[in-house]
Amino acid sequence: MAEGLSGGDLSRLRRLNARTVVETLKGGPPLTLTQISVRTGLSRASTDDVVRELLEQGWVTEEEPTAGQVGRPARRFRFHAEAGWVLGVDICAHRTLAVVADLDGGVRHAAMTAVDPDADRTARLAAVDEAVETCVAGAGVRGADIWASGVATVGLVDRDGRVASEALPDWKGVDLAAHVGRHIASRPVLVESDSKLAALAEHWQGAGRYADDMVYLFVGSRVGAGLVVNGRLHRGYGNAAGEVGTLPACGTNLSAAGPSWPGRRGSGAGDWLDLLGAARKGDRAALSAVGVYAQQLACGAAALILTLDPHLVVLGGPYSADADLLLTPFRQELERWCIRTPEVRLSPLGDDAVALGAVRFALDNIEEHRMDTPARPTMPSA
Repeated sequence: MAEGLSGGDLSRLRRLNARTVVETLKGGPPLTLTQISVRTGLSRASTDDVVRELLEQGWVTEEEPTAGQVGRPARRFRFHAEAGWVLGVDICAHRTLAVVADLDGGVRHAAMTAVDPDADRTARLAAVDEAVETCVAGAGVRGADIWASGVATVGLVDRDGRVASEALPDWKGVDLAAHVGRHIASRPVLVESDSKLAALAEHWQGAGRYADDMVYLFVGSRVGAGLVVNGRLHRGYGNAAGEVGTLPACGTNLSAAGPSWPGRRGSGAGDWLDLLGAARKGDRAALSAVGVYAQQLACGAAALILTLDPHLVVLGGPYSADADLLLTPFRQELERWCIRTPEVRLSPLGDDAVALGAVRFALDNIEEHRMDTPARPTMPSA
C-alpha cells in the first residue's frame, strides 16, 4: 500500500479516477487507452486498471475494430450510454411532452399528448400517462429500464416535489413524483418547475453553456425564471428562487397572459405570435405593447441581476425564436436599472428546453448517486 494512503483513501481515489474517465468519454468519440491517459492525466497503467473495471461494471464498452485496417488496431472505448435510460416530462397548459434519452442525453424517442388548457386534474394526469406510456413503448424500453425521471410542471414546486401553486386548474397539491413513479417502479422521480429546468437545459446545451452564472427568463404568455449560480441550478431555501412573475411592481401581465395591445384576441401562443408579427411590420400599437412588456420584464430581471451579477441573461420559452424584437428595448431598460448590464441572448432551444432540462435533472441524479455502483450486476466468479 502506498505510504500515507489508507484503504479508504485508495477506494476514494479509484472512484474519482473512474468518474474522471467516464466524464472524458461522455459525449465524445471512442478513445484509445493512450488517448484517455493523456486527456485525464492518469498514468497508462492506472488508465488500464480503471477502464478494465469500468468494462466489468458496464459503464464503458469496447468498440469493434474498424474493417480494413492493416495490423492489430488499438483498442478503443466509449461510454456505454445505452446501459440505462432516463425519462424527461414537460407538463404545460396545452400539452404533455415525454422524452426518453440515454445516459449521454441522446434522445431515443419523444411523444406528445395534447390537452385542453382548462382541463381538470384527472384529464391532465391522463394526458401525462398517455405521453409517458407512448414514449417508453416507442423507445423500445421497459419502465424498469428507466433509471431516473425528471418531471417539469407549470407553477411552483415545493421541496417535497408537490405542486405548490394553482398555475393550472385543480393542480395545487398534485404529487407528480408518485403519479409518474407508477410507470417506472421504484426508480427516483424528481419534480421541479419548468422555468428552473429550462435554465438547466440552457446551461447544458443552449445559450448558457459557457456561463456559470446565468439568469434564464421564461417569457411569453407567462413569465418565470431559473437561476444558475456557480454552474449549478439555484433553487433557494423554499425552492421559490426566481419567481419574479409574482412581483406586483412588474405589472400584472407578467404573471397573467402577456402584453396587452389593441389587436389582442386572447392569451395564448397565437396572440403572442400575432403581436410580434404586427410589431415586425411596424404596427405602432404592437411596437408600443412590446416596449411596455420589455419594461415590465426588465423590472423583475433587474432585481435578479442586481442580486446575482450574472454573466448572462437568456430569454427563453416557446416563442423565443420570434422574440428578437424584445432584445433592444429590454437591454435599454436594464441599462437604466443595473450597475453592470450582462449579455442578453435568445434561447436556441425554444420549446424543447423544458423537456431537455428534465432529462438533465434525471442525469444529474444518476451521476450523483449511481456512478459509484456497477451499471449492471457484476457476474459472480466461476
